[in-house]
Amino acid sequence: MIMTTNAELTSSYWRHDRICNLDLWDLSVAQPPFFFPHMSKLIKENVLTASKMLPPGSFFFMLLFTGAACSERVCSYREVLDHLNMTTQSTLYSMTRPIKDYKKPTVVSLEVILYAILDVRELDQTFIPYVWIFTRWQNDHISWDPEQFCGMKNISLPTELFWKPDLTIEEMIEKDKAPPIPYLTILSSGHVQVKNDQVLLSTCKLHIYQFPFDRQSCNLTFKSVVHPSGELQLLHMLSSAEATKWSREVMRTRNEWIFIGMTVVNKTSSVFGIEQDMIVYTISMKRRPMLYIINFLLPILFFLALDLASFFISDRGGEKLSFKVTILLAITVMQLILNEILPCSSNKIPLIVVYCIGIFALMMLSLLETIFVMYLMGKDRGGEDVGDQTEKKSPSCSCICKVPTDENSPEMLTDGRLTESSSLGRLSDETNDLIKAFTRLLDSKKENEDKPGYWTRLTVKINTVFFIIYLTAVSLFLAVISFIWQMNHQE
Repeated sequence: MIMTTNAELTSSYWRHDRICNLDLWDLSVAQPPFFFPHMSKLIKENVLTASKMLPPGSFFFMLLFTGAACSERVCSYREVLDHLNMTTQSTLYSMTRPIKDYKKPTVVSLEVILYAILDVRELDQTFIPYVWIFTRWQNDHISWDPEQFCGMKNISLPTELFWKPDLTIEEMIEKDKAPPIPYLTILSSGHVQVKNDQVLLSTCKLHIYQFPFDRQSCNLTFKSVVHPSGELQLLHMLSSAEATKWSREVMRTRNEWIFIGMTVVNKTSSVFGIEQDMIVYTISMKRRPMLYIINFLLPILFFLALDLASFFISDRGGEKLSFKVTILLAITVMQLILNEILPCSSNKIPLIVVYCIGIFALMMLSLLETIFVMYLMGKDRGGEDVGDQTEKKSPSCSCICKVPTDENSPEMLTDGRLTESSSLGRLSDETNDLIKAFTRLLDSKKENEDKPGYWTRLTVKINTVFFIIYLTAVSLFLAVISFIWQMNHQE
């Protein structure tokens, strides 16, 4: 059987006591040993001397008492800070890159999670997302053993105490006005973690050719401002599928845009001969078109249907012409509204603009056809007016010609009695002929009023042919526009 002396037990107790950051001075006055280092050494020597005077086995009670004290010990963050010497040399951690060998690059892990798509402005070509940015890097000057500090593995400290990578976003045109998170987390292994949420106002090249059935992709490019790739390296731990999954889980907003996915790629750029690492996050999204369909596309289609219905209005009055002009002005108002939405710097003419201009051109052709038809009908009305004036003059002339010039002629007085009977018979015959002539004149005039003129009959044919051509052109135009929209939307 192996016997253990009191000196060996005392030495074992001292080692055990150092693990718990306690000594015999702690048990008597309850003060940490680093405040009285010379007293701790003196007490240790006294304990080793006194342990030789104790009977064998009596020191086990001291070990049991010390174990109970160690299990009930409470640790504070101040002990870790004192261990890291943060109270006296805290500025040294924020001045330079946290490495022991300057040739070694600092590896920064960067992860971005999309929390919300706040706005996409077509006129300004800007993209406003709300993102969470997670960064992590190794600090070679920071580490501790958690077992010496009651299992404490991390601690949160102000961000200004430590060096942070100078990351920027190339597409950002305005900095976030909200203050950054004031704390970061350091781990016992020396890793530093920073979580920050930002509302970014970034530029994005929007392709509005398929508006409002468009899909957009906007980039967020992260890189260092001054450090080349030999000093600072960027990498991402989450894949594109994992970043998309996390973004979909945390996303809360459901506005005009639908989040499709996110891709992340590492790149290297060379600016002024300096190579730098970059991480490019590409956010893909598509627009909800229902609002634009109801408020814009359908009203223009209804105006076109009204223009088609105007062909059933009579051309004799001016109601048809004024109706078509009113519809044309309504289309012009819709185009002004569209001009306030779409940017002026588009490479291609958007399909919705082609849709509006095409319908506007078709309705203008319909208006010109109405004006031409009314002109032709006016020629017929002009011919009828001339005929009426001629008919009004001819009866008066005939009456003047048949009125006798001299009622008291000597010949009529002399031969009055002899020719009275023959004159009465001749007058009755002439009266009958005159009545028949008036009857035929009235019948012919009635027939002319009921029977349309040549130009009026021609306008009926023109209206029929133009309506068929107009309806065919409208159907083909709408079919082609819908097909192009559908093809681009599937791509």
